[in-house]
Amino acid sequence: MQPLGLIDIGGTTIKFAIWRDQQLTDRTKIKTPANLADFYTQLTAEVARMKQVAPLAGIAISSPGAVNKKTGVIEGASALPYIHNFEIQPELQRRFQLPVSMENDANCAALAELSAGAGKGVASLCFLIIGTGVGGSVIVNHEVWHGAHLFGGEFGFTLSNDQATVSDMGTAVALAKRYNAAHPDQTPIDGKAVFERAESGDADAQAEVQVMVHALAKMIYNLQYSFDPELIVLGGAVSNNAQLIPAINEEIARIRKMVRIASIKPEVVACHFTDAANLRGAVVDFGQTYPEYLQVN
Repeated sequence: MQPLGLIDIGGTTIKFAIWRDQQLTDRTKIKTPANLADFYTQLTAEVARMKQVAPLAGIAISSPGAVNKKTGVIEGASALPYIHNFEIQPELQRRFQLPVSMENDANCAALAELSAGAGKGVASLCFLIIGTGVGGSVIVNHEVWHGAHLFGGEFGFTLSNDQATVSDMGTAVALAKRYNAAHPDQTPIDGKAVFERAESGDADAQAEVQVMVHALAKMIYNLQYSFDPELIVLGGAVSNNAQLIPAINEEIARIRKMVRIASIKPEVVACHFTDAANLRGAVVDFGQTYPEYLQVN
């Protein structure tokens, strides 16, 4: 398979790699530029460097925001306002003098899990990224379901109760915020520390962890009975917490007992790829965007 140049655009850093022989090679990164002119200059320079290393078939990009595959516009919003709401994909293609594919970073991560990670062998899955908020992706028949307004997979916007979203209730960041607000006399701690205190018997920490677990379990239950995926994959740093998935499964079991017609138990697993997921998924997206690439190779 002819090599691909890969770019993963993040708010703090931009990562680069070359995909060849089914592996990520020549991985580098730069600090994310502060403006569009510097963004173009530095990306073009990095692509020129990669061209010197390998004969690239194209450039595959993972990006924040709602990537419109039809127009080449990154809609929505992100930490990089200068990349949004104009035809950036054709402009990058002109500058790089190579075919360019672009896809949302959460969708790329989901495609990586589908092709060679936790979701290998299935045709449909829901992928949840639990970070500052809750994002994700829906995969149907091996392809990203973008939705009518490019909001497919924005699970964090769904309501957890009458007043709060899943992002408000179901993240380690929100967990720590609630716990610290209830203990203003103590030094603030992060979500990981709240989990540790819960494990040690802190009743307040246990109660807040249960709030988070319930929000995620309820959402996962709803996703199962809305999309009926074969698998639900959890990503983000908190997915590495060994306590989380067993606690979610226990809460889902409680919900299923309450809803007696709920015969299906969601299969919840942790993601396989971590910081490489976006780059790997960009490769999959390139192959879907340019099917001739797969036919030739």
